[in-house]
Amino acid sequence: MTSHRPESIADLAALLRDAESRSAAGASVAPFRLHAADSWAAAARLGDKGSAHALDLSHFGGVHAYTPDDLTISVGAAMTIAELDAITGAHGQWCPLQPWGDDHGTVGATIATATTGPFAAALGRPRDLVLGLECVDGRGRVIRAGGSVVKNVAGFDLTRLMTGAWGTLGAITALHLRLRSRPVVDESLVLAGSPENDARVEEIARGPYAPLALVRVNPTLREPLKLSEDARWLLRLGGNVAFVAASKAAYAALGDHTALPESAWRTVRARGAPPELDARTSTWRWDALSRRIKRQFDPADLLNRGSLGSLA
Repeated sequence: MTSHRPESIADLAALLRDAESRSAAGASVAPFRLHAADSWAAAARLGDKGSAHALDLSHFGGVHAYTPDDLTISVGAAMTIAELDAITGAHGQWCPLQPWGDDHGTVGATIATATTGPFAAALGRPRDLVLGLECVDGRGRVIRAGGSVVKNVAGFDLTRLMTGAWGTLGAITALHLRLRSRPVVDESLVLAGSPENDARVEEIARGPYAPLALVRVNPTLREPLKLSEDARWLLRLGGNVAFVAASKAAYAALGDHTALPESAWRTVRARGAPPELDARTSTWRWDALSRRIKRQFDPADLLNRGSLGSLA
């Protein structure tokens, strides 16, 4: 099938507007499969690749605006997680999307699929970190929702509507993101112990010594991280000196602990995703409300057809 790589928001809008118009006139129009880095989590779910035109959004990258003092950044959706981390890290900041998978995926795909990661519980899910976005819907309309600052004017929350929609409502082209300062002290540990202590570990994590990440060791992590048989938890602690010291003491009271290099979290993200993540779209059903929403934004079902199941 044909591949399209629009170079501007106007080109993208015109392409989708033309396809929707032809479909409305009764023509048979092939859908579009959105991609940029082409490394979406569970990309096999993006419908029938053979029958869809490839819509390459890789042109929509780069930094649009960055105000470190405001802890916000605006970027093109095709920016990779690695690029975002490098840019913000130079200012002692980060956007803790850090999704399951790797750093080669794009920010846009992470938001479109709402892919979380090991830091989501403590530092925010994708929907919590997106302040606003720009996208083009299946009608070819350019939509700019939310804003680029933390305090936005209230209105219909189209930002959250597009987050996790798997590109079925609009092709995301730009994002305004909330950042966080990197902690003064950042340490990772492997906590050993007995299963009887698991409930206590989780209790502490929900309490005053909440870690940046808490991941239960599973068989896919043990070998690549060279963990002992009694290793049960991976923790990442961040904050000031006193907080991290107190946190380590609280967890250490439940079992032996050893240091874990920060680089290990790349392995955790690549190998340690919860099993239920692979099945999260399998239970999706287009109910009456979601069908109404779909008809408003993509009546011809042009965008990522089939990635959330059939509309039929």
